[in-house]
Amino acid sequence: MSQAIKYVKEHGQISNQIYREINNTTKRSASRDLTGILSLSIFKKTGVTGKGTLYGLRGHKWDKGDINGTKGT
Repeated sequence: MSQAIKYVKEHGQISNQIYREINNTTKRSASRDLTGILSLSIFKKTGVTGKGTLYGLRGHKWDKGDINGTKGT
């Protein structure tokens, strides 16, 4: 999980494919891991299920819900 968070801090977002590459895991495991990270309210999901889904940090400068400089919810 820490590699994914570090990646998102550097690049603003992560996809399932990139998560799989940096963690050397399967698509199913990556989806399960990312869902777990979402449930901890660390990541915010953008897009609909599928290839267009991206994950970013809540409260990060690229989080569109953080336009007033407050932490994401």
